[in-house]
Formats: sequence, C-alpha cells, structure tokens
Amino acid sequence: MRTPTPLQEKTPFAIDEKPMEGLLTAQAGLAAFSRAFRSLGAPKLCDDRVRIKERARGFRVGQQVESLVMLHVAGGDCMQDMERLRQDNGVSKMLGYSAPSQRCVADFLESFHDPNQVAYAQAEAERQQRLSFIPKESAALSALGEVGQEMVRVIAGRSKQPPTRATVDQDATIIESRKREAKWTYEGTRGYQPMVAMWAETELILADEFRDGNVPALSSPLTCAKHAFAALPQTVTEYYFRGDSACHESGLVNWLRNPEREDGPKGLIEFAVSARMSEDLGKALKAVPEANWTTFGNDSDGTLRQWAEVDFVPAEKVEKKGIEPLRYVGLRLLKPQGELFDDGHDRRHYAILSNRWNEDGGALITWHRQKAGTIEHVHDELKNGLGGGQLPSAQFGANAAWFRITCMAYNILVAVKQAWPDETLHNAKAKRVRFVIVNVAGRFSRDRRKISLHLAAGIEWIKRFVKLFARFPLATQPTG
Repeated sequence: MRTPTPLQEKTPFAIDEKPMEGLLTAQAGLAAFSRAFRSLGAPKLCDDRVRIKERARGFRVGQQVESLVMLHVAGGDCMQDMERLRQDNGVSKMLGYSAPSQRCVADFLESFHDPNQVAYAQAEAERQQRLSFIPKESAALSALGEVGQEMVRVIAGRSKQPPTRATVDQDATIIESRKREAKWTYEGTRGYQPMVAMWAETELILADEFRDGNVPALSSPLTCAKHAFAALPQTVTEYYFRGDSACHESGLVNWLRNPEREDGPKGLIEFAVSARMSEDLGKALKAVPEANWTTFGNDSDGTLRQWAEVDFVPAEKVEKKGIEPLRYVGLRLLKPQGELFDDGHDRRHYAILSNRWNEDGGALITWHRQKAGTIEHVHDELKNGLGGGQLPSAQFGANAAWFRITCMAYNILVAVKQAWPDETLHNAKAKRVRFVIVNVAGRFSRDRRKISLHLAAGIEWIKRFVKLFARFPLATQPTG
C-alpha cells in the first residue's frame, strides 16, 4: 500500500522571492473606511479649517488625516507603520495617492504643537504653586476638534430615525508611556491622562481633551463637557449626563444644574455623577437608619446592593439662586453574613448626586452604572483596538493630535460596522471588524477608463461590501 505523505510535517510549497505583480493589496477592506471618511466630507473639512505650518505641507491636511485614520483602522499603532501603507500599491490606488512617509507624518503632527501655549500654562501653574497644568489648544488642534464634531453630526444625521436623546458619558483614562516627558500618574506610572466624552446612544465620541498624566481628572472637566454638548445635532431635545467622581466638581455640576447655562443647550440636563467621599458624607451614609436601606440587586458572590436617600447638604463654593437642590442617593454593598471585604468590613458605602428626583433610587444607580459599559469600552478600543495607546512624540501637541485622530478613526469604525448589512458585526470590537472587513485581498484592474477592485472573497461577502459602499454616497462619483 502507498504510504500517505505527512503534510503537517513539512511545508508543501516554496516562497517566490519576487513580489507579486499588479496593483495588489492584502487590506482591500480599507476601501470601505476611506469611502466612509470621504462620504462625511471630512477631507474638505480638514482642508478648509485646519491651518498648519508650511513645513508640514506636501500633502493636503485631508490626505494626512485620512492616511492616519486608515493606519489606525488597519491596526498600526506608530508612525513607522505608515511605511507599510506607503509601500502598498493597492492602497495607493485605493486612496488616489501614496500615503505620507514617517517623517512627513511626524512633521504634520508636530505642527499641532504650540510651545508658547505650553510655556504660558506652565508659568501660570508655577505662579499659583501648582504642579500640573492644561495648555490651551493650538488653533490647528482646536480646528481638528471642530472637524471631528461635524463628522459626528453628519453620521448621526444619516440614521433612519433622527436622534432626539443624548446621554453624554465622560471619563478620563491613563495611557502609560516611557517617554521622559511623561508625568507620573496617580497609579504610580508615567503617562498621559486624556479626558473623553461619548454619546451613549450612538457609541460616538463627542469630544476629547489631551492631558499630562499628573493632571487630576477632577481638574476642569467642564471644558470637555461643553465641547461634547456642542457636538450634538440640533435634532436632540433630551439631554443627560453621567460621570464618575472626577465630575463631582463645582464648575461642572453648577453648569449642568443651570437651565440658562452658557456655551451649552438651554433647558434641563438630567445628570448623575459619583459623589466624592468626604468625611461628612461618610458620616451621613452611616447614619442612615437600617430600615431605610432597600435591596435592589445582588452580585454573583451574594453581595447585596442596597440604596437609600441620604440627608446631606454639602458646603458648596458656588450656590446659584433658584436652582433645585441636589439629590444624594447612597449605595451600600453588604456582604453575606460571615464574609468580609478586603478591608475587614462587611459593608461599603458610596453615593451619587443627581437632579433626577422622580425615579427610584435603585433604578437611578443602575442607570448611572451603565456608563461602565460605554465609556470604558471606548477607552479600551482607543488604547488597544486602535493606536491611541502608543503616543508618537515628545511634544504635547503632537500627541494630542494623534489621540484626536484616533478618536476620529474610532467614529469611522463605528459608522462602518453599524452600516455593515450583517447585524452580527454591529457591536463587534475593532479586532473582529478588522478580521471580517479589512483583511481581505484585492486587486485593481483597468479596462479602458474603468478601474475595478476584484476581491478575494465569497459572493455573499462581496454583496454586503457593495451594499456598504452604497450606504456612504459621495457628492461626486469616480469616473475611472
């Protein structure tokens, strides 16, 4: 009898050292993300609004930003990875230009850095004897933020039902870095701590503010919140806000409470934020009678979740007349009899403050805790799914621009996966979206004046891809 060949004990082919000929790419699915970016009018918005120094020219701003968005979507997380896109002839044909070089990208990002603003903020911090400071954004960086806001409004405007409700979830995240310029964070690591605000109903990022690692999240959270509400489309009529204890800051809280607030939507913004645990608040929580605690859930280990109204009036620095007082709702985690937390106690106390009075306390806490599944997911995707976790420069403004473009890439990712005809991809993470859509081989061919992209995929997948393209119409269609 013939002996079978043990195929798994050898590699049954040889590698041809010559590159394949033709306009080929292993990332043909990037075409969908370029299509989405251009369909939103982003290239023209970048060219019209973002003014950069002459040395960063050579490519239009829209081309630089589009290239960086494609880099993040493709899985790159540093400027060196741009060379992979630059050497891909298929990607060059797809975009209509070769991606910029690593040096060109570095010059572009550095053009967002304003050393005068950094020096001024540092001098002010030293004068006030503060260790941390937040530089004012350069004109170019601010304009890039405006482009991102307009992209959010266009994406939201294309939904089947115009959005009327917006819940803004805001939180900061730590990005570790070994750069000498990185500051120590409260976790004991060097890095940066940008603030991000997202729209829970659409999963879109509304605003971001880049910060050094030693800047407390409690420092000036109102700036990011204002930008977030400014990014919402005019169809929104119901406003909500959720935040952790870093948002328990008098400037932000009083702005949310004031229906005549400046630089924001007029009327009611319903909110709930985690209360900073002071000694007085801790005493008030422990003074709540046992009969007032109501169980509304339990954890998998049997720990009970209980809520109660807390009679507490803080000594606020700013108290606006005519504004309804805040509601403090206590949360108590109670271990089963005989079990203790790590600190040796059988209970822990927390609290949230809110202006929502007509809701059961347990339901209010549950609604507030839902932000953990929104904003924390965004942080994870920015740092791990995209390239936001690897900052490219020693210059503050360059890193801020890199992170802001990462946020734009995230929004493009959300727009594409929600437009994908197969609904199983709508809630997928970047890794799966990249596997299903991006990593598909393709070849460009030209017949007379018509350029075609041939995809190495099944017929059903190609049909979905064609439908995806149709959902991102362009103002002018390509002629070949």
